[in-house]
Amino acid sequence: MALSISFVLLLGIVVVVLIRSKSVKPGPAIVCVLFGFFLSSTSMAPSISRFMTGIADMIGQIRF
Repeated sequence: MALSISFVLLLGIVVVVLIRSKSVKPGPAIVCVLFGFFLSSTSMAPSISRFMTGIADMIGQIRF
């Protein structure tokens, strides 16, 4: 069974877990979120998106 989940939702869950386990304090987590938000509006966004799509496709082709 294949499970499809939004990468943004997955990363959001990871950030919440890291904050709750006190591995990352809320301040640095907010800075990272803002960095990602502003990075998405730069000219690098399409390249990053293509890279992440390629990684996801590569992982999806792994057969167990």
